[in-house]
Amino acid sequence: MRTLLIVGAGDVARRALPSLARRWRVLATCRSPQAAASLRTAGVLPIPADLDHAASLSRLAGLADALLLTAPPPGDGMQDARTRKLLSALAKAERIPQRIVYISTSGVYGDAGGGWCPETRPPAPDNARAWRRLDAERQLRRFAGRHGCQLTILRAPGIYADERLPLGRFASGAPLIRPEEDSWSNHIHADDLAGLCVAALRRRAGGARVYNASDCQPLPISEWYRRLAAALGLPMPALLPRDEVRASVSPLTWSYLRESRRLDNRRLMRELGYRLRWPEAAGYLAQLAQDETRRAKALATMPKIR
Repeated sequence: MRTLLIVGAGDVARRALPSLARRWRVLATCRSPQAAASLRTAGVLPIPADLDHAASLSRLAGLADALLLTAPPPGDGMQDARTRKLLSALAKAERIPQRIVYISTSGVYGDAGGGWCPETRPPAPDNARAWRRLDAERQLRRFAGRHGCQLTILRAPGIYADERLPLGRFASGAPLIRPEEDSWSNHIHADDLAGLCVAALRRRAGGARVYNASDCQPLPISEWYRRLAAALGLPMPALLPRDEVRASVSPLTWSYLRESRRLDNRRLMRELGYRLRWPEAAGYLAQLAQDETRRAKALATMPKIR
């Protein structure tokens, strides 16, 4: 059985584990005894390693036939030093992972003014977070080209699930842009992103390939929150003119609200052979609204603003 190394065994990777374990011997990096114990329970062999400490990564060299990289970049700067350290360590062995899957972000496209973004659209990041992701993509492309690896980059938009809904906006009461001036947003359910990781590791064609890992229904941001509010019985935040919202929210929040793009996922649907469980967020929200137990659990995750 071939060996898969997961670097960044967070929520999405853990959702993929049941499917991955049927095809791979799975190893995963961890930084604490508690995380190691959790991975063992899931049938994964934990490997202590920290992407911020290069010396700890030497033990990863030569271990795996494939790599699933879901770890985030550092929290500041324009470059991803974590990916650089990881690839440097992996290159020191004769056995190099020949399949690499990386979860990036659709933020690398920047603001498209509401236009459609196919994978052929040149990246134009508008913030440091997206620049770090693009830097990681470029490092991985160079590494894959140098070592003859198959590389799949999944550019994901907003990831949601019952446990990771953006409820902080309802708690804070921060306003949204009124519909006639609003930005477009894109979404993917965490289970579907996990399924796409599994499908990407099965991809047969060689070389590097980028996919917009998004569902089939872009939504104006205010419409996404309107439907979410209706599903959970929450009051809708105020809808204000665009300039008024910009003046009343933090720069970080505005960087999310201002960028407007619609992701074209036709390449994903055509090539990866994965059928989205939730092709539209509206279907997910309609089901959530009918399940009192799930609604209660989702609402329990809403942060308390003091």
